[in-house]
Amino acid sequence: MSKPFFAARLKSPEALERTRDIVLSFYLAFIALLPTSVMADLDSRLVLAADSSPMLRAIGKLQIPAQRMFHGRKTHYLDDCSATLVALSGSGNADVIITAWHCLERYQDLSRSILFTSQTASGDLLQREARPLSDGGGMHADWAILRLRPAVPTTQLSAMALLHTTADAGHPVAMAGYSRDRGLSEGDRLLTYDPECAITAQTTEAVDTDCIAFKGASGGAVIQFDANDRPRLCGVISQGNGAGRSTYVPLALFRKTLLQYLR
Repeated sequence: MSKPFFAARLKSPEALERTRDIVLSFYLAFIALLPTSVMADLDSRLVLAADSSPMLRAIGKLQIPAQRMFHGRKTHYLDDCSATLVALSGSGNADVIITAWHCLERYQDLSRSILFTSQTASGDLLQREARPLSDGGGMHADWAILRLRPAVPTTQLSAMALLHTTADAGHPVAMAGYSRDRGLSEGDRLLTYDPECAITAQTTEAVDTDCIAFKGASGGAVIQFDANDRPRLCGVISQGNGAGRSTYVPLALFRKTLLQYLR
């Protein structure tokens, strides 16, 4: 039987803060040598399944045609991140996704399309082209908003509703995305989520948690239940080290901008 989507963690943020920086480098070196079966036991994430919460299907894979200079020559490659379909409560269609700013940092050729792909409850793949609308402009505000064409009926794919307050540091959050680890995510083939993380530090620009997230999960969803026990998006994943330390950008930082594009 799978564990609850959220459950209280009896962890002391103060104790984590005192010890994690000291042992982190040793821990990363240690787990790299462990067998896959042992590493799976240390991983608190779950894999999206048929009986998972429908809201998790709002999180999709984002494929970005990127450019960079290599030995003085411009090279083209595809970068992968995560993104979340969002909408106002009760909307029949959704056409806005959010991701991390750094996922689009090397997107320069506007003639090449960004693609958003998610999986419906029936197992079908849904794919849409995405066009950038707005972003935070740097790692200090690591968020971006994109428009899908055409819109997605919310009967076909659930869209995430927004948390209208700042996330409560006394309650757990969940973090979901397409991590590129070779363990549970199978190299970003599967959506994974950590269902019960603790907030360990919080500012207006960034929030630290003990969620498990790897490269590739950037742009994915951070979720918390609201006062009426409804799951709501509270942030966008910025980075994670795969060893219980991850950071997200709080929705409160760009909610006003996001609301301008939702309808």
